[in-house]
Amino acid sequence: MARFTAFFDANVLYPAELRNLLMHLALAGIFRATWSNAVHHEWIESLLRNRPDLNRQQLNRTRKLMDEATLDSLVTGYEHLIPALKLPDENDRHVLAAAIHTKAKVIVTPKSTEEFLKLLEAQGLPRSVAALRHLLV
Repeated sequence: MARFTAFFDANVLYPAELRNLLMHLALAGIFRATWSNAVHHEWIESLLRNRPDLNRQQLNRTRKLMDEATLDSLVTGYEHLIPALKLPDENDRHVLAAAIHTKAKVIVTPKSTEEFLKLLEAQGLPRSVAALRHLLV
C-alpha cells in the first residue's frame, strides 16, 4: 500500500477525465487516495446542477465504485476538527479537517499558484510567500 496519502477536493473529482486519471494512479499504488462524504456530496451536486444529461443514480454508482475500489479511502471521524480551523473560505474547513485527520501529505485541488500564495498570505506566512514568489520568477 502506498505510504503517501493524498486527499482529493471535490473540484478534482468533478471532471470525469481527471477523476479517472487520479483513480488509476491510486489503484496503481502511486499514492493512497482519500476523500470524504462531504467531498462526494459537493462534486455530485455540482455535476447534477451543470449536467442535466446525468442523474443521481449514475453518480452514486460512480461514488460507490470509487469507495469500493480503494482501500480505506473514505475519511470519517474528522468533524470535531472543523470548528478549530480558520480559513479565508469557511466552506473549505471540512476538506482541511479530513486531510489532517487522515494525515494526508497533500490536498489535491485545482487552485492556481496565485490562489495558493494568497491563501498562505492570509494564514500569516508572508516569508513563505516571498520565498515561493522568488522561485516563480
